[in-house]
Amino acid sequence: MRSICLTLPTNRACAPMVTALMREAAYAARNFDVEVHVLVLDSSGPASFAEHASALRYAREAHPAPHVVTHHLGEEEQRDFLRRVIHGAGVAKPELMLDLMLPESVSYGACTNRAFLLAKALGCESVHRRDSDSSYQVFDGELVFPVHHELLSLGKLPHEATDGVTESALGPEHAGKPVALVAGSFVGELSVDIGEIQRLDPEVYYDVVSLWAPVGWPRERKRELVDESFRGAGNEPFTGDRSVLTLVDPMRIDMCNIGFHGVHECVPLPPATETIGSDYFLMHLVRNAGLPGVLHNRNIVNFYTGERRTDPGFLAYQTRFTKFFFSMLYLNFLYDRLAETGTSLLDDAHLVRADRVAELVRESTLLDTAENVERLDILARSYRKLGGRYAEFAASLEPRGPRLLAEARHDMEDFALLTEVWGALMQASTSTTVHRLPR
Repeated sequence: MRSICLTLPTNRACAPMVTALMREAAYAARNFDVEVHVLVLDSSGPASFAEHASALRYAREAHPAPHVVTHHLGEEEQRDFLRRVIHGAGVAKPELMLDLMLPESVSYGACTNRAFLLAKALGCESVHRRDSDSSYQVFDGELVFPVHHELLSLGKLPHEATDGVTESALGPEHAGKPVALVAGSFVGELSVDIGEIQRLDPEVYYDVVSLWAPVGWPRERKRELVDESFRGAGNEPFTGDRSVLTLVDPMRIDMCNIGFHGVHECVPLPPATETIGSDYFLMHLVRNAGLPGVLHNRNIVNFYTGERRTDPGFLAYQTRFTKFFFSMLYLNFLYDRLAETGTSLLDDAHLVRADRVAELVRESTLLDTAENVERLDILARSYRKLGGRYAEFAASLEPRGPRLLAEARHDMEDFALLTEVWGALMQASTSTTVHRLPR
């Protein structure tokens, strides 16, 4: 029986999703020959943490499922685990490494990286990630669980995975590579909370969203990108399974609905702080390295939490959105270079060469930042047009802009450093015990 890790990183109250996650774990254990480690990485406050603990306890007691093991870790437990892994790996600058793995500010990449190391310590072959601001669709009275497709295909060779999909679009040159990624998308709200901008001024919406494209792209190509950005699968309800074995397009999937095999043990996600989209790197790496994947239609339901509507929540989110645009200077370069490098990113065992990825990341940090200065100017100008709190945010960018630009470059330097030692951290995690600390 193989072990898998079904993980939910959270920094907010999400007891309903915790309960639903336990139901997905029970589904996986009942229908597949797996032991499911449910891993809730909880950075929320004491009251929310207690609610999550209660939800996990109730799910275990009310609906006991064999081969489901729960791990509810607060930041104290996570920090203890990471310190022991970092010490075991013997890496230089251990306190810096700890900060990259568990920073004080929000990092979408870092929270998932912690799940990757913990999954390895728990002996799990794959990691299956969900999000706290999500829920599952319902079809014929039953929740629609993505883990169904993930366990049908992850880690299998293409000829073994074809029985579990409705279509195969994979060329014969990929026959010897295992399926590294299985993912779906989402329905409901846009993945980025910018619908209000579109309602206020569609042209400003275009100017803003197109900032994540390379500056030199023609207007028509940017328009196409804007039209498909952040929409997921729209609002199409699930009516039956469809899946395709292919090189999965990152634009068709989301990190709230994804499973990884192998690749996450070779390369981490960027540990950038206060930057939305920083956890999407592996999607691009899998595709550009020519690793097989499965795209399915068991789409997650995405929604927004009330905190985002508050003034502090708005400021924090727009800052993360701004840094996302700045990160794209480096990531667009990286995606192009990864595509050019192609299958030579893999070694003879079809594993990603972390050293080559780290080289490309370091190369990206040498880029001229003029493109980002232009992004900053366009964003501030666009937000001033919208007025209200958007104009107030634009005014705040003037004094903060240089620091945010420098942070974006520094984030990529940190990513290169983490990638260089990721193998050692993974190896050390295999002999590091995961346990709860006394409370």
